[in-house]
Amino acid sequence: MRLYLLFLTLFFCSISFAQNSIKGVVTDENNQPIPGANVSIAGSKEGTITDYDGSFVLVTNQTLPFSIEVTALGYLSSSLKIETVSQKVRVKINSEETKLNEIVVSASRAPERVLQSPVTIERMGIAQVKSTTAPTFYDGLENLKEVQFNTSSISFKTVNTRGFAAVGNTRFMQLVDGMDNSSPALNFVLGNLIGLSDIDVASVELLPGASSALYGANAFNGILFMNSKSPFTNQGISTYVKYGQTSQDVAGTNDYFDMGLRAATAFSKHFAVKANFNYMKATEWIADDRRSMTGGTIGHETNQNYDGLNIYGDEVTTFITNVGQVSRTGYREKDLNDNKVNSVKADFSMHFKPWENDTEFILQYKLGLGNTIYQGANRYALNDFFMSQIKFEVKGKNFFARAYRSAEDAGNSYDMRFAGWNVQRAAKSDTEWFTNYATAFQYSGAVLGTDATLSALNARNYADYNIKPVGLETFLPTPTGKPRFEPGSSEFNAALNAVKSDPDFTKGSKFTDQSKIYHADVNYNFKDLMKFAEIQVGGSARQYEMNSSGSIFTDYDGPIRYNEYGIYTQASKLLLEDRLKLVASIRYDKSQNFDGNISPRISAVYSAGAKKTHNFRVSYQTGFRNPTTQDQYIGLDLGPFALIGSAPENLVRYSEIRDISAAGQAAYTAIGKPTATVIMDGTNAYNKSYTLTSVQEFGKELAKNPSDVAGAAAKLKSANVNLVRPEEVKAYELGYRTILNNDLSVDINGYYNQYNHFLNTSRVAGVYYGDVNAAFVATDPISPVYALVRGDRRIYQVYSNTSADVASLGFGAGLSKKVYKDFELGVNYNYSQLDFDQSQDPGFVTGFNTPKHRVKASLGNTRLFKNFGFNTNVRWNSEYLWQSSFADGMIPSATVVDAQINYAVPTCKLLFKVGATNIGGKDYIQVIGAGSIGQQWFASMTINP
Repeated sequence: MRLYLLFLTLFFCSISFAQNSIKGVVTDENNQPIPGANVSIAGSKEGTITDYDGSFVLVTNQTLPFSIEVTALGYLSSSLKIETVSQKVRVKINSEETKLNEIVVSASRAPERVLQSPVTIERMGIAQVKSTTAPTFYDGLENLKEVQFNTSSISFKTVNTRGFAAVGNTRFMQLVDGMDNSSPALNFVLGNLIGLSDIDVASVELLPGASSALYGANAFNGILFMNSKSPFTNQGISTYVKYGQTSQDVAGTNDYFDMGLRAATAFSKHFAVKANFNYMKATEWIADDRRSMTGGTIGHETNQNYDGLNIYGDEVTTFITNVGQVSRTGYREKDLNDNKVNSVKADFSMHFKPWENDTEFILQYKLGLGNTIYQGANRYALNDFFMSQIKFEVKGKNFFARAYRSAEDAGNSYDMRFAGWNVQRAAKSDTEWFTNYATAFQYSGAVLGTDATLSALNARNYADYNIKPVGLETFLPTPTGKPRFEPGSSEFNAALNAVKSDPDFTKGSKFTDQSKIYHADVNYNFKDLMKFAEIQVGGSARQYEMNSSGSIFTDYDGPIRYNEYGIYTQASKLLLEDRLKLVASIRYDKSQNFDGNISPRISAVYSAGAKKTHNFRVSYQTGFRNPTTQDQYIGLDLGPFALIGSAPENLVRYSEIRDISAAGQAAYTAIGKPTATVIMDGTNAYNKSYTLTSVQEFGKELAKNPSDVAGAAAKLKSANVNLVRPEEVKAYELGYRTILNNDLSVDINGYYNQYNHFLNTSRVAGVYYGDVNAAFVATDPISPVYALVRGDRRIYQVYSNTSADVASLGFGAGLSKKVYKDFELGVNYNYSQLDFDQSQDPGFVTGFNTPKHRVKASLGNTRLFKNFGFNTNVRWNSEYLWQSSFADGMIPSATVVDAQINYAVPTCKLLFKVGATNIGGKDYIQVIGAGSIGQQWFASMTINP
């Protein structure tokens, strides 16, 4: 709060030096106020923007008289001469014929009307931010056409457009003021962790399709642009405070708090500064899904091999002779995490315009830190996670050049699955626990005559709590190890804290990361130098620096670095009396570890009708995605299996020592090469392994006839995994956009995507010895088949590309109409379908993770009566399959209703807002393994001068 007051004091003082203050209001032809209108001094770069009530204050050093110009998207411009400071300024501007004439930049890297965009584009402006029914503008993106959210945490939501996305969406790019804010190590966007505040949003633009021709690698299935307000045109102190509550079946009802401050001032027409600060805290959507991942009933009471989805430690399992498969008891996720979410965002920028033209120099620093939960192969508590970006940019009317660095620090983050494993091992080792269990189970049945269910209960109490069953006190020995640590006890808390701070995954769960990305972009538009067409050229360069001290990547001996670069050009031309717009782009990208990639795009937009309001578009474009840093350099032992990236050098960088079974040691002794261990590295995973599915088939056959090893061996297939390469997509799209009768807007699009070399992860079984490509020889004591029989094998998750044909197609339609006075009704529908023949690659998991049908609707009125407005949203999705490395399952269909009402007090520059999400609905899920999403209500007060 002291920092908050300091900002207020400094910036209120700074803007008090202005000499002339022109006050006024901007309205439409119906005398309704227009928020977000630009008010500038003619012939100057000085200006400001109107508030939500249409009012403005223009501070200037210029001598009167002068003229002001007023412009707003969707309205005709107007000018007015200002004679004196005391003049009552009221500017009326008339609406243009179409409300779809907003200017967008992202589709072609140049300003153009949204109607003439060559590809599908969605936009959110200041007015939409104000009327969103969600707690934040970023949450409100879920109500845009084409957008689906994957929610891992109340503060970690990722955007999915056109499918193939898990929690970490590496196929989607997000740019904030031109900076890619993906995690340097994980290569996907961490929601709005280091994004924008509601009061600093100027515009948001979404391209839901492939965009690699202009934006390079990873602009594969969509790209989001978030642009902040300029301190030259948006000055003063803005602040908001939100309070509310969240309600979930598991977590109960808890407080939600969010506050923000924006301070900006232009000291002169040449120099301006801006600062933002945001703080949010809440209680997590707690994950407590207890379904059994090993089949059978829920709970160890009736299922001795129970493995609950959000219970960690019960993945540790073994087969006990005459008992069966048994798992340890484990701990619930909510006991391994405090379930508190907080987020701090801040950014500071200086803006310098040295000349009278549009050239601007910007130095900007952004940071984000806090606690949240990320779901990948495991569930990770990101505690005190920190990410920062620093940028220097020069931009002008026809060019920009920027360079920035992204850096992150994992802080006190840890893997909750490993936390569960190692907390229970701190009390009793796995060997001790299973020995205790087997002993008590067998004595219970033999001495007491109990059935299997009661014997299992006695055995678990004996192994967990060192309790000897009644009647066996004199038969059973004293159990070894300590009793199980109960959640919340001092022993449990001490063990958990020790595990969370230890980066050695054999006894800890902490992961470290201080990775970085260095990036540079440049673009120049020759439109003022060449008249026959608008031609742009540009390029980018990037360096990845992985620095996890061996906890994630194979960077045991120091950071790993590799480089990428790309160049592109685009030409656009208007023909047929400016009715036909042709755009052609091509880009070349090269990554240090892969061959170069060429990405073309060709598109056309034709504007039909007397007023050019019927706009038809067609495009063909390509996208590509380089394998992520994890795909290439990960080396992570997850216990039951290990993740190994497929960069050639990484195969030998990752290695581990594995103990050979007693039978395996005897086999080696028989050939005169006694050994107790072997060294396994990445070559075992990629070149010396069987497919896991064939190993599972081998096991089934062997169980039917244990003596027919040769017959079972016929089921085995060597994996021979190819090293990973970039994946590609060819995207075809048709669209139509118009407005009818001045109040009905229509937007229709359809697409078909063909994927080549689709990136794939698969599980393989690497054997400790033998040649997996050789025929089975029954007399060979170190045959790889015998290695499987003896359990001398290691499971790996490897990264490669499928040769199968993968495609997707979709259709979208959006309608918006004023149904009565200022009531606005909107409806949109999206259809998505995966086109894939599983028989081409039985082990391939597509992870499409997208419902086939989605419907969204809205009804609102920004001026229901004086100073009062409201908005409602409803979303529905059909049931769909979720696939990920953590868990698979069906996501049920869901209907979600959100609403908000707002009231403005223009004289005090205040806006009050009350809203709620998931009104009257049940908890629902978007990610298998993540917490169910409950209800949330909030009340906010915003001061926006």
